[in-house]
Amino acid sequence: MRICGIKLTHDGAIALIEDGRLVFCIEQEKRSNNPRYQTIDNLDAVVMALAEHGLDARDVDQFVVDGWLGQVEAQYRLRSGVAPVTLKGASYVEPHPEALLTSRDGFGLRLDGRDFPYKSYPHVASHVAAAYCTSPFAKAGQPAFCLVWDGGTYPRLYHVGRGGARFIDSLFPLFGHIYAAAGLHFGPYKRANRTNWDLGKPGKVDPGGAGKLDLGVAGKLMAYIALGTVDENIITVFQELYKEHFEADTKRESYRTDLGSMEFELTTIHDFFDASAPRLKAKAAEDVLASFHCFLERLLVHKMANALQRQSDFSARNLCIAGGCGLNIKWNSTLRSAGLFDAVWVPPFPNDSGSAIGAACCAMVADKGLMPLQWSVYSGPALQGSDVPPEWDASPCNMHELATILASDKPVVFLAGRAELGPRALGSRSILAAATSPGMKDYLNDIKHREHFRPVAPICLEDRAPEIFDPGTSDPYMLFDHQTRTEWRDKIPAVVHLDGSARLQTISRTSQHKVAELLVEYEALTGIPLLCNTSANNHGRGFFPHLAAACKWGRVEHVWCDGMLWTKTPQASESSVKNAAQAMF
Repeated sequence: MRICGIKLTHDGAIALIEDGRLVFCIEQEKRSNNPRYQTIDNLDAVVMALAEHGLDARDVDQFVVDGWLGQVEAQYRLRSGVAPVTLKGASYVEPHPEALLTSRDGFGLRLDGRDFPYKSYPHVASHVAAAYCTSPFAKAGQPAFCLVWDGGTYPRLYHVGRGGARFIDSLFPLFGHIYAAAGLHFGPYKRANRTNWDLGKPGKVDPGGAGKLDLGVAGKLMAYIALGTVDENIITVFQELYKEHFEADTKRESYRTDLGSMEFELTTIHDFFDASAPRLKAKAAEDVLASFHCFLERLLVHKMANALQRQSDFSARNLCIAGGCGLNIKWNSTLRSAGLFDAVWVPPFPNDSGSAIGAACCAMVADKGLMPLQWSVYSGPALQGSDVPPEWDASPCNMHELATILASDKPVVFLAGRAELGPRALGSRSILAAATSPGMKDYLNDIKHREHFRPVAPICLEDRAPEIFDPGTSDPYMLFDHQTRTEWRDKIPAVVHLDGSARLQTISRTSQHKVAELLVEYEALTGIPLLCNTSANNHGRGFFPHLAAACKWGRVEHVWCDGMLWTKTPQASESSVKNAAQAMF
């Protein structure tokens, strides 16, 4: 059975599952140098994705559209070719606790001139299904709790087991965007005028999309707080104001149902931070934000513990984490180490980049019952054909030769096979560099137009990771926080964050992926089993879709792509430096 999941809105994507196996997931931001969070505004994108895999719409048994904003139903206005199309889908959350996997049936999904029926499940159902079906718990036939915390929802706890999936509890009345909102009030992203935090208008394809909200602020703040120190007096202020502004309001709903409710939440959140400002005016912004992060972290663990006590009938203590807040590696690590769960799973696409996969999983589960999905993180789009600029020369290059270039402190854009799923580069669309140079982190941040307080991640051979990092456990998707061991900090300064931490990615030395072969060669050459790894993309865009995009970007001298090394000629390098200097003035 072939099931095609479609995420039309924010982080648009198309995924295909065939007989319980993920065939592909194409995120729109990874097409044609598209902007981050790209929506699908034309259904021809679905036709194209299927055609690239030798299929057309008639070869698909079931189409599934991810739900979105709306108290009763979502509405999507887009095009099929040049023709306007209006589709209706499920709402953002389930209408009642037992209805998570209840579909809304529709017709009129126009693909290549034909109308097809489709199903739609609530958006949160896609998160739950994607997280659970890709988890080791599903593979072992074990039940699990699932925490879903999106930017626009309260943290919601579900239970998945033999009896199905159901809503359990809403942990506390703070939606995920409060983390980014803190940055509008304190620190380097502070805004005097916050009325421009525009969430869009109902009726568009992506009414809950970014609008004028910089969705990247949350990740930047997670890095910025390493400059600060947690202050218990600041935490006390936030605790007192939380009780006053949120817990005291008994009328607050546990369900987010429409755009209006989010606008109300924003007003309440701004009031909360406005009330804190006079009491914190003598405090450094980095300390305020570090303390606010800690306040939310403690609140999450405390409320989760309370919820588990109320659900003592469930014997399993496994946890899946989904929703945009699942990208917060520090919260993930704290939940894992809190002693509340035996095991914690976060998929590489906990945010909406995994919603197309989750939508397809909903239909798979409805047809076959709760079951594991066979999948690989390297199931994204293949490299597209492209014309490389003439000022780049090509030559064959094996992994030993490439390791030698990296050991000479020269970064390399590394493009291999199909793209990784989710927002983090995992070796298929990466810029790799030696971690031993003290200036490499600043250099990589400069060429990517990133602030110097932003970290650069290490990609490390899995069996050596515990020697270098604490805990250094297997972390193939960069989703947990690790501390760099003291004796290694001076050896690999480029991947050590300001607080000594590292957003580690591990990979087995027996992996068939080319980046593993490269790491083995680099280790043999230098004794260091890791490299810097940052995403290969234009600023604010998805990963490079082809070799030409990496060469046109041109901020490093070498691009390696599937066995060939492309090197910028000296004349082109001089021209790039001149153009960069002119762009500064």
